[in-house]
Amino acid sequence: MAEEIFNEMYDGGTVRDIYASLEDWTTAMPGDLRQMKQAEAEALFRRIGITFAVYGEGGDPDRLIPFDMFPRVFSQDEWRRLERGIKQRARALNAFLVDVYGRGEIVRAGRVPGHLVYRNEAYEKAVVGFVPPKGVFSHIVGIDIVRTGPTDFLVLEDNCRTPSGVSYMLENREIMMRMFPELFRNARIEPVDAYPTLLRRTLASVAPERCEGEPTIAILTPGHFNSAYYEHSFLADQMGVELVEGPDLFVEAGRLWMRTTEGPKRLDVLYRRIDDGFLDPLCFRPDSMLGVAGVMDVYRSGGVTIASAPGAGVADDKAVYTYVPEMIRFYLGEEPILQNVPTWQCARPDDLGYVLDNLGELVVKEVHGSGGYGMLVGPKSTAEQIASFADLLRAHPENYIAQPTLALSTCPSFVAEGVAPRHVDLRPYCLVGDKIELVPGGLTRVALREGSLVVNSSQGGGVKDTWVLAE
Repeated sequence: MAEEIFNEMYDGGTVRDIYASLEDWTTAMPGDLRQMKQAEAEALFRRIGITFAVYGEGGDPDRLIPFDMFPRVFSQDEWRRLERGIKQRARALNAFLVDVYGRGEIVRAGRVPGHLVYRNEAYEKAVVGFVPPKGVFSHIVGIDIVRTGPTDFLVLEDNCRTPSGVSYMLENREIMMRMFPELFRNARIEPVDAYPTLLRRTLASVAPERCEGEPTIAILTPGHFNSAYYEHSFLADQMGVELVEGPDLFVEAGRLWMRTTEGPKRLDVLYRRIDDGFLDPLCFRPDSMLGVAGVMDVYRSGGVTIASAPGAGVADDKAVYTYVPEMIRFYLGEEPILQNVPTWQCARPDDLGYVLDNLGELVVKEVHGSGGYGMLVGPKSTAEQIASFADLLRAHPENYIAQPTLALSTCPSFVAEGVAPRHVDLRPYCLVGDKIELVPGGLTRVALREGSLVVNSSQGGGVKDTWVLAE
């Protein structure tokens, strides 16, 4: 018997109170008005420039991410629990990173296998023994959360390096307020527009001790061909900081400098949006044209803070993810507020045997994968696809984890035929500096293809505004 899917708008067939105003709004909206508003939203996204490039595909290189006008709503009680769980997880992940680049107590205690950490391709030997300012490795933690019932929230994965999508969270709200101001007059919705201010404050709070006066902050982007370039430029504009590329920066006298029309300007905090391997050709990939030669020496000597820190990626590896509840117990002495999705590690022979026997029912992911690529959704796959993936698993089991196909909650969405339920997830953005804070809400991603569980934008998913109702 198929597992019942929780529709977030309804409770036993009755509309939940937090969605009552949206039911009236939807019912009163004629189909032609909805289509007109949808076209208006797409025109606004296009005019503002909110696009998403997908590499290796034909067609529009700067396509729009589909925007679903039907908001997702959380009550204040639901959000409080999520917020506590997210902050708890961010504290534990940062404690883990400080530990494994230091004494490695959690490995010594046998609570996390050493090979998952020290043989991990995301583990950067270049920062072993270094503790970043305030002990923060991951300054922006994006935690992907799914819901399977009225009170059941599960963490699907952690993103500790450079989680993207926050610009969509902010622009979704801006466009909804512009198109449907009456909704915001009639409902008390917590604002999200403080995020850029909080992000700048967070980055300033982790400036190195050698910083004199107000910290100078810049965002390092790989350039306009990057899929998230809009977000890089958007955040730079919102925070009032410079958007720079590698050639705009240089190292001299033990500090990092930015070229400006008024001469060199010293940088104190670099919010990088490029991968570790491209940061410094003298330390990582020698062929990189995106980073800055010598920046790692400046970083390790306390001349600049890099956010998030090089090496943070070992904490969001999908095999390491399975041990985050243990991290919470080990470092914080607490029980996890948010549970993980049950996960099989294919590197373990028993787990591999179970996964191979049940591939048609599971979701299998690469431990270093992202964007919905390199994964198998068993129930949606052909026998040929399953057999081919089984060969990959047998050849390189250490590269994969598997999870059950969850009955993800749905939220009403505007589709071609009207309003229909579609599966959703949530990515809140937790900022970690001298304090831990997050705006009430996050990015809700929606699988707009009927029956699909894959919400990633690169796989045809869309986005919608996320409301947290004030008390």
